[in-house]
Amino acid sequence: MTVLVFGRNGQVATALQRQAAASGQSLLAMGHGEIDVLDIQALREAVSRTRPTAVINAAAYTAVDKAETEREAAFALNAEAPGLMAGICAERGLPFVHLSTDYVFDGSKPAPYRENDPLAPLGVYGASKAEGEARVLGAHPQAVVLRTAWVYFEQGQNFVRTMLRFGRERDEMRIVSDQRGNPTYAVDIADACLTIAGRGLTPASPSGVFHYAGQGAASWFDFASAIFEEAASVGRRVPAKLVPIATADYPTPAKRPANSQLDCARLERELGIKTQAWRERLQTCIAKVVD
Repeated sequence: MTVLVFGRNGQVATALQRQAAASGQSLLAMGHGEIDVLDIQALREAVSRTRPTAVINAAAYTAVDKAETEREAAFALNAEAPGLMAGICAERGLPFVHLSTDYVFDGSKPAPYRENDPLAPLGVYGASKAEGEARVLGAHPQAVVLRTAWVYFEQGQNFVRTMLRFGRERDEMRIVSDQRGNPTYAVDIADACLTIAGRGLTPASPSGVFHYAGQGAASWFDFASAIFEEAASVGRRVPAKLVPIATADYPTPAKRPANSQLDCARLERELGIKTQAWRERLQTCIAKVVD
């Protein structure tokens, strides 16, 4: 099996490369230096040249706040490009796995969101990802859209690494405590993607939208508290004081959902993929972080 991944340097793309190498799977990742994902001819040539057995899209515009003033760029990378990829995969009968986000929801539901709950993104980033889902499944009805949430990894830009950096610099930190979601380790997302890609494509293959996120919910304050607890256990400097604050006390250009927990039961029921406890996976991640 040879998997072609669009995206090379992001958290999930990096984890995909590492996990494939560790298991002896053939995987080729193409970043913006190798391909223009908005060029349909370049995409077709890449698929023809590499002859993959499956394609995973891990390329995305992820700057949630910046997207508010860069709508065109967000929609190009998060909606137009995935639609082109999906169409090419459909033409060739290839499995296609596309990553999406919990930010397609507005956070008003008191319980975890299921795949068929109405979409109501609060900002441009979420809207671009919602449009991407529609374009992918419109072009390739047998594709899999994998929504995930609060992604972290030992490399790259993410909440874990940001907290560890601030922990070295500050004695007190104020963290939002009224937004809840599922912290999710990029390695686990990568494993789920590879499992789905490896199933092949038949008329009976499960398709459509699935949720995959860390098991258990947390607020950003809970997440930060756990990060510093783990960091302290391995001798890292941590702030002396954490202060929980409301979202209203930390205004951002883009609104975030108050509750974006994801119900992942369908993924286990139909594909046999189990989620991992976020607290345990955080411990694994912290041990691997290199400053």
